[in-house]
Amino acid sequence: MALYNTQQIKIYNSLSGEKEIFEPITKGYVGMYVCGPTVYSNVHLGNVRTFMSFDMIFRYLKHLGYKVRYVRNITDAGHLENDADVGEDKITKKARVEEIEPMEVVQRYTVDFHNVLQKLNFLSPSIEPTATGHIIEQIELIQTIIDNGFAYEVNGSVYFDVHKYNESNEYGILSKRKLEDLIHNTRTLDGQSDKRNPQDFALWKKAEPTHIMRWPSPWSDGFPGWHLECTAMSTKYLGDSFDIHGGGMDLKFPHHECEIAQNQAAKGQAPVKYWMHANMLELNGARMSKSTGNYINPAELFSGENDIMSKGFSSGVIRFFMMQASYRSVLDLTNDGLLAAEKGFNRLMEAVKNLQDIKAGDSSTLNIKDWQQKCYDAMNDDFNTPILIAHLFEAVKHINQLKENKATLVLEDLELLNVTLNNFIFDVLGLENSQNFEGETDKLDATIALLIKLRKEARINKDFALSDQIRDELAEVGITLKDSREGTTYSVK
Repeated sequence: MALYNTQQIKIYNSLSGEKEIFEPITKGYVGMYVCGPTVYSNVHLGNVRTFMSFDMIFRYLKHLGYKVRYVRNITDAGHLENDADVGEDKITKKARVEEIEPMEVVQRYTVDFHNVLQKLNFLSPSIEPTATGHIIEQIELIQTIIDNGFAYEVNGSVYFDVHKYNESNEYGILSKRKLEDLIHNTRTLDGQSDKRNPQDFALWKKAEPTHIMRWPSPWSDGFPGWHLECTAMSTKYLGDSFDIHGGGMDLKFPHHECEIAQNQAAKGQAPVKYWMHANMLELNGARMSKSTGNYINPAELFSGENDIMSKGFSSGVIRFFMMQASYRSVLDLTNDGLLAAEKGFNRLMEAVKNLQDIKAGDSSTLNIKDWQQKCYDAMNDDFNTPILIAHLFEAVKHINQLKENKATLVLEDLELLNVTLNNFIFDVLGLENSQNFEGETDKLDATIALLIKLRKEARINKDFALSDQIRDELAEVGITLKDSREGTTYSVK
């Protein structure tokens, strides 16, 4: 029997502002769409955090036995500067600056995106559609919205009529913004004279003569609006109404708001049952921004080649750090936070290793089934990874008790502890796979063995200053040496 029959998830739905019991449209199946990157630069670490949150959610739904179709798109056209309807396409601008074809820009940064996510142990989505691969679907969708009376064409561009839509629907239902307030706060901008109202947004833009990326349509040679792309791709692969739509908090308005309006105008129904939004990643307590210099990209975080962090951090440590906060909370990336996460990650990995050497006893003095359900309860409460991690460290405590013969488990409970720990660490949180962990552990063992040998030689030569230095400096990075009659061993805190 699938675990989803015994585990009930509650999801915070941005649409209602409340946690709701998760009941997919079709039992046993989940359709999930997440807005992917606009591939005009190296992937932003804040975006990585958002995608990691939904990778974790994807993993947990699969773990519970749901058949999940996870669609995460690539925006390779139509995303203008400042998320507006005027200005230059972000990809076209990059191509012009670097004097290359726009699709070279797309290829370069799509590869970077995939490489970073692969290094951080992401699962691939079920489908990864591109905006340029779905121009026909977008043109058909625009025509439907026009036919239904919610869009108009002016000088080769097509705009969504927000005021007309709001007569029979609620524009602002997701972001909790009122159209009256938007009207009051809107200033007149150059380039918006074709619109009936400043709040209207582009479904299709006529391309200027200098605009490289363009396609023929019934209205003009041009390109689709950014908001329209996600509506076309999500509904093509998940249906007119699907279970989960995710993205960063910054996309709630106007992007996701416009998606709801487009779908309602075209299909006559709301597109999504549960809207989910991941919160921001800050750097040292401030917004991450290239313009202010308060910025670090994933490659710099891995390598340590930056002026912000004291060293480079492994992909497992970075992922563990991000999982220590709820996906709905602002997360502050700091050097101290990563160093602490590194120690916690190493403790967790050591416990997994130690568990393999523990033998079953004649009785169980620990209640593993209750502990297991607490792990599920944490994840069932809107994917609460920090509480889950707290329970995983409760297991670390149990493993230390078992190792020191202060507790015992019968074989059945020992196997349950082992399976559950591995399921949540590797399958759900996606911290590492066993093969990678063993490889890293072998390297650490060899390195420490060499230092222990050098320390032993120093003591034989009565060079106690060097001997103490090796011991003390290892202790500073969380590695404790233990001397006994049998030799010297080490543990990682």
